[in-house]
Amino acid sequence: MDQTLVDAVSALPRGDARGLRFVSSHGDEHYYPYEALEREARKRARKLAALGLNKGDRVALVILDPEAFILSFLGASFAGLVPVPIFPRGSLNFRTRTRYAETVSHIVRSAGARMLLTSSAARETIEDVLAADTGLERIVTVEALVDGEPPACDLPTLHPDDLCFLQYTSGSTSLPKGVMVTHRNLVANARAFLGPRGIDLREQDVYVSWLPLHHDMGLISVLGALICDLPSVLLATEGFVRRPGLWMEAITKYGGTISFAPNFAYALAARRTREQDLEGLDLRRLRVAGCGAEPINAQALRQFSARFEPAGFRAEALLPCYGMAEATLAITFHDHGQPIVTDIVYTSALGLGRAIPAPRDTGLRTIELVGCGHCFPGHELRIVDESGRPLPERCVGEIVTRGPSITAGYYGHADATAAAYRDGWLQTGDLGYLADDQLYICGRSKDLIVIHGSNHYPQDIEWAVAELPTVQSRGVIAFSVMRDGDETLVVCAEGKAADAAALRRAIAQKVAECAGLQVGHVAVVQAGSLPRTSSGKVQRRRTKAQFEAGELEEHT
Repeated sequence: MDQTLVDAVSALPRGDARGLRFVSSHGDEHYYPYEALEREARKRARKLAALGLNKGDRVALVILDPEAFILSFLGASFAGLVPVPIFPRGSLNFRTRTRYAETVSHIVRSAGARMLLTSSAARETIEDVLAADTGLERIVTVEALVDGEPPACDLPTLHPDDLCFLQYTSGSTSLPKGVMVTHRNLVANARAFLGPRGIDLREQDVYVSWLPLHHDMGLISVLGALICDLPSVLLATEGFVRRPGLWMEAITKYGGTISFAPNFAYALAARRTREQDLEGLDLRRLRVAGCGAEPINAQALRQFSARFEPAGFRAEALLPCYGMAEATLAITFHDHGQPIVTDIVYTSALGLGRAIPAPRDTGLRTIELVGCGHCFPGHELRIVDESGRPLPERCVGEIVTRGPSITAGYYGHADATAAAYRDGWLQTGDLGYLADDQLYICGRSKDLIVIHGSNHYPQDIEWAVAELPTVQSRGVIAFSVMRDGDETLVVCAEGKAADAAALRRAIAQKVAECAGLQVGHVAVVQAGSLPRTSSGKVQRRRTKAQFEAGELEEHT
């Protein structure tokens, strides 16, 4: 059945039993049964319509509070507008005002947004950072959408192929581009990853999330929950950042059965949780612990399972997945309720494009990759060579996919769209291989490190270096540069100035052990100083550009 987001929300069951619960960083709760959620969305929609906005107009949302964000997003959707989520200044990873101003101004300008919605507390900051040439007509506070009753008006009729929202890519490789997600894309993806070949929803399921809503994983998991009638509990992201233990405590308190997070969150939760912190936790109901949005480390998942097993967590709940904004969200899912699948392969062969299985105890260099499952019904996935020809199992190539979840491209970027979408297939730019009905991700094709004719995946080096105790978590980047006509490996790591000399030696030794490579240069920099996207991913190419320009401030 063809539906829009508005159709799905309007069709949700009445009564107080099922709905959406918001929990602030201070523990305050606001619960919206579905009927109240729809009523509030329609009120905000009429408020927006009264401001002179028309169907299809873009509205930027710069809102940190999850409750205000979701209600504003739904209000814009009911009004036929196209929300454009933008990360708030205080959320993540923008150390300088200049960088934040450039990025926000670019998104507003690129989207052609007529209006920007933000909080009263953030309005002055937004006005201060926005460039004068964005074309924005006005800034409105979310508080203004709440005050008073709006005038009566007819809200527009929406169609499945109407644009639902613009999801700006994280910008880990370039300036962010707006992915055009239609209502059809959104509903198709939600029904795919929450359907029988995905999570396989049950009547008693409850979703618990702390993920930021300006990022595709956080936003679409919540919208998908609404589309498929999955009661949800949304925590403030900053609460998890300050105290990761809140995540498992909330799952215990609200009977959470489903939750998703990137790999780093599982590693962080395991590392920060002490034995005494397990007291009072009950994770027996948690049947799906999804992991995606960044490379997945098998050891991190095993450590999480071991740490929380005394609280009732079952390793079979872990669900690795793969996706990207251009596919709305999810592309492949591991089979729920099954142990994770890993593949240990020879590093040297993988660099030559072949995934050759290796025994766990071999004396040669190997890498363990996590299987990310398979694609959903109605969708297709292939591994292809540089000419677009399908490759057999265990041959590394580019991952391409097609199906109803695949978006139409980038708003206002015809050239980028033509490059990424060919004959209906999305060219993901990711390298991987298939083996025994499992997709394994190797890395980004443009980030390959080629030294002396051998390919090396940067995240393998980064994971190994991150194991060193004096390296900051998620603070490692590896890339190559040309020196005297040869490719030379560079590793940048965040650490303390006092540890710099010892850390440089330790990193060089670690890379030699794990990859058999000599590091040409180790840059130890201040914690938090490496460029990151709005979702917290290190920006490899931006760091490389800074290094080559001599702009990295290294500890001596």
